[in-house]
Amino acid sequence: MPTPAPRRSAMTPALVVLVLTLLLGIQPVTTDLYLPALPTIARDFGAAASATQQTLAALIICFGLGQLVCGPLSDRHGRRPVLLGGLALYTLAGVLGAFAASIDALIGWRALQGFAMAAAVTGGRSIIRDLYPPLDGARVMSRAMSGLGIIAFASPLLGGVIATHLDWHVALLVPALFGVATLALVGLRFEESVPALNPNATRWRPLARNTLAIARHPTFQAFTLLASATFGGLFVMLASSSFVFIDVLGASRTEYGAWIGSVSLAYITGTLACRRLLARHGLRTTVAIGGSCSLVGGVSMVALSVAGVFSPWAIVVPQWIYAIGHGIHQPCAQAGAIAPFPEKAGTAAALSGFMMMATAYAVSIVLGRSMNGTVYPLTLGVGAFGIVVAATAWTLVQRHGEVRALPLRQAA
Repeated sequence: MPTPAPRRSAMTPALVVLVLTLLLGIQPVTTDLYLPALPTIARDFGAAASATQQTLAALIICFGLGQLVCGPLSDRHGRRPVLLGGLALYTLAGVLGAFAASIDALIGWRALQGFAMAAAVTGGRSIIRDLYPPLDGARVMSRAMSGLGIIAFASPLLGGVIATHLDWHVALLVPALFGVATLALVGLRFEESVPALNPNATRWRPLARNTLAIARHPTFQAFTLLASATFGGLFVMLASSSFVFIDVLGASRTEYGAWIGSVSLAYITGTLACRRLLARHGLRTTVAIGGSCSLVGGVSMVALSVAGVFSPWAIVVPQWIYAIGHGIHQPCAQAGAIAPFPEKAGTAAALSGFMMMATAYAVSIVLGRSMNGTVYPLTLGVGAFGIVVAATAWTLVQRHGEVRALPLRQAA
């Protein structure tokens, strides 16, 4: 495993991976753990399913917008202060959301929590570029995402137990406790990773110029589209699966948590495969192999549903295949999107993350309008994204996936 630069020797490789795992893992803890409780939240507040899904949609869109703020802030002031402030606000919003008195209040606190969560996830992605060159960064990111997969596996299982034996208030308090633990680790052990602070990072003219230069870079475009599309397929599952599995297919909340947890195991398998494939074949070939998994998983899910096979297995088995591809794509895409921008990794990570969350928000809007008591919004959505992922992996990434850093004169 690559080691961080000698000047940050107190940050051992194991510590770096642990910090990254918690910073990135805060997202599935925040989204996945309370999914089994969504039908209960809807009943307790007398809200429609579409209104209850807004607790997730508001979190996601504010998470995306928050990245546009936190990325440049961390380039200017450093990763550490932005992480500490964001994690503290995340914890506070989590506690207040757990005691919300109405669905509107819950949506508001979840939105604030999503904004604060952006500091953690953007910081984690930026740290990779601070410490490692692109290919090493993808390998380290795959290790952290294996840990993230374990967290994602445990979250819906724990959420199912909580929803069955306790209530949704506890399901929203647990992420706040996770935030406290992550805040403590960052406060006690994390050292600043930015090689040099950029005092112009938040000034609007340099920020606009930097953002435009990043957005125009073909390598950034290819990997960001890949990351957004593969996450879009996953988000279709996250946003609609509790209603499909519990209300349409008749699974219990505990069974639902187990089904979704099994998808996380497939994702972990993908991250493990990613490391082996990167070492043997390099970045672009690894992504191309992952594209095959995305296509097979998505298309087979559509085929089974169109053939009238309605059971959890008919959704979960294809999703396992899709999740393996997702485990291959995310480390490669997240490292590849920011790799050309070593002097403004925070801004690049923020823009890439925003595009992923914008995709997720669009998915939530479409699902809110199309949920019709059948499996088709879920299966057709995953199938569509599987096709887009494969097309991107086999074309744009192959053409533009070789990472070249911007000239220093463009990195103001």
